[in-house]
Amino acid sequence: MTTLNIPHLRLRQQHITQPFAQPEDVVRWMGAMQAQDYHQAVWAIGVRTQSGTLAQVEQAIADGKIIRTWPMRGTIHFIPPQDARWMLQLTAARMVAKDKRRLEQLHLTEADIDQCQVVVHDALIGGKRLTRSALLQTLDDAGIYTTGQRGYHILWNIAQQGLICIGPMQDKEQTFALLDEWAGEQRLLAGDEALAELATRYFSSHGPATAHDFAWWAGLTLKEVKIGIAAAGDRLRSETLDSKVYWLAADAEPAPAASAIVLLPGFDEYLLGYQVRDDVLAKQHAQKVCPGNNGVFFPMIVQDGQIVGTWKRAIKKQTVTITPAPFEDALDDDTIATAASTYGAFLELTTSFA
Repeated sequence: MTTLNIPHLRLRQQHITQPFAQPEDVVRWMGAMQAQDYHQAVWAIGVRTQSGTLAQVEQAIADGKIIRTWPMRGTIHFIPPQDARWMLQLTAARMVAKDKRRLEQLHLTEADIDQCQVVVHDALIGGKRLTRSALLQTLDDAGIYTTGQRGYHILWNIAQQGLICIGPMQDKEQTFALLDEWAGEQRLLAGDEALAELATRYFSSHGPATAHDFAWWAGLTLKEVKIGIAAAGDRLRSETLDSKVYWLAADAEPAPAASAIVLLPGFDEYLLGYQVRDDVLAKQHAQKVCPGNNGVFFPMIVQDGQIVGTWKRAIKKQTVTITPAPFEDALDDDTIATAASTYGAFLELTTSFA
């Protein structure tokens, strides 16, 4: 393994260069996909789906084949519905414990959270879905005020505990449903078995990656990561490069170079799936993707495995206009136009290229 082929392997293993047939196949393979920005996240699935469209991805969400909740690092991800509960049980306890100080600042007690769970359960039981605003109003009506950050932290906390998950969008607003009703039958994994499953899923889809990358991505300790890798056994293998140990699927084969330009969304797993990102993004350009390290990641242009620029979209009537911003060298117009047309096809809009 060389420094140059790590990006190509990741492009292939993340199925950016070898798309899946269905959106739910993408999410099942990836394990979890960053999804706090909905419009970016659906394209992250779409770019990994053969001839994928926004309608196709949103139908999979509406059918409950993909759900959103807060399993990794307490941030919103798309995950397979059947894996929701064991993932939350594996990762949420630490996140909830870290949030205790913030709840105190918001004057929310454990008794308040318990009351919120009862109110929300009663409002959603029987397969109901409520928008975020309607659910917060329900809490307000029950005497639990949700102004400021209180509403967000209430919903986040009870989602972490496995009561609710995010359902399909309704009029550009999140909806919420009871996890057990919306996600259906759950896989039952715990302890070393859960750690092994998550390690296998992560390194198969994100590899080559390090133990520190996995720990950061999942919000686990290095001790837990080492247990998971050991428990995964012969499903994984390691390669050492420049004294750094990378893990990947045992059956992963060398990947061919991928010179075509790909437009990835902001917050994509290709970048955010790793603690150290130098293999695909030169340090001198990092601030151009996430200015000021403010937590907002711009959509990215990838060529030959490297992030070489950012891009913006402008939607007007039946047209989407793509404006690229390369970091250094000018990009081939025909190649970037092809990538732009792929995104336009995803939206089922005519594409123009500025």
